Amino acid sequence: MNRIGNFILGALLGGFVGAIAALLLAPSSGQQLRSDIVTRADQIRSEVTQAAATRRAELERELAELRAPQKTEQY
Repeated sequence: MNRIGNFILGALLGGFVGAIAALLLAPSSGQQLRSDIVTRADQIRSEVTQAAATRRAELERELAELRAPQKTEQY
């Protein structure tokens, strides 16, 4: 039981020290970090929407070509 207790105490202490270190070494404030995340998420959403629209146009063009009547050569 003593080994399990020591492990739990060490894990809690390590988590606490890690959290303090993260707060002290963070390059920006929490509000700035959240703002950066929102900005980056909006940018990614815009890029994905644009890529999807481009790909959809390509696929629709290919589908139209496949649906078009094929000319057969007669010999």
